[in-house]
Amino acid sequence: MKKTKSMSKNKKIRNIASYITLTILSVIWMIPVFWVVMTSFREESGSYTSYFFPKGLTIANYVNLLTDNSQFHFVKWFGNTLFVAVFSCLISTFFVLSVSYATSRMRFKMRKPMMNVALILGMFPSFMSMIAVYYILKGLGITQSLVALIMVYSGGAGLSFFIAKGFFDTLPKSLDEAAYLDGATKFQIFRKITLPMSKPIVVYTVLTSFMAPWMDFIFSSVIMGDNYNNYTVALGLFKMLEREFINDYYTQFAAGCVLVSIPIAALFISMQKYYVEGVSGGAVKG
Repeated sequence: MKKTKSMSKNKKIRNIASYITLTILSVIWMIPVFWVVMTSFREESGSYTSYFFPKGLTIANYVNLLTDNSQFHFVKWFGNTLFVAVFSCLISTFFVLSVSYATSRMRFKMRKPMMNVALILGMFPSFMSMIAVYYILKGLGITQSLVALIMVYSGGAGLSFFIAKGFFDTLPKSLDEAAYLDGATKFQIFRKITLPMSKPIVVYTVLTSFMAPWMDFIFSSVIMGDNYNNYTVALGLFKMLEREFINDYYTQFAAGCVLVSIPIAALFISMQKYYVEGVSGGAVKG
């Protein structure tokens, strides 16, 4: 009896310690986010202040960011990024699901070597290929265009198929075999049976591919160059941090960061359940 009470007491102590630790870590993680939000409402200009809380609050930073196009075109950059994100998301999702389904359900001669090559290539950072990619796009005559960005973001999407393949491996193959007996084709099985059962991994793939254009700076800066009108938000907001602009536009930069994070955060919160299921389901098998 005493041993049971002692174990219960130790468990409570460990739980309390865990909650305290997680709370402290959450507060530490939220401090930079809170600081950016407060900076976006800061009335006084400048890139540096010696105090954490602003002396005055205003929404002028948001109004100027959305309406003043004399120097920066945030609304156009936002639209460019949204356009690229939507189309690259659709293409990338199609590539990833197609490759992962084929490697999970089909057996062909070069299946294993292809998967090994994809695994090795995935270990290298993508920016290592940016010079080669730039000259390929230049040879095609499509540099400094949004189409080039869509091609870059979606072109290698099929290589990141391992998580989706792991999820498809968990689905019973007996369903496919029953559909074969009824005369269904592979595409019909994929569309009418596999996809309806794979909502978590589809949502996970959509979210990850949709986020890439919003966060990427390296490829967009190399491809776009000085084509100011086709900048994405990452490239445009970085422009505000240049020496000649930072003191006047730093608070607008913070406002832009907040506006960019809102749709992505809302999407993640609404799809969080499926996102977690997709990650955990895809990690069951390789």
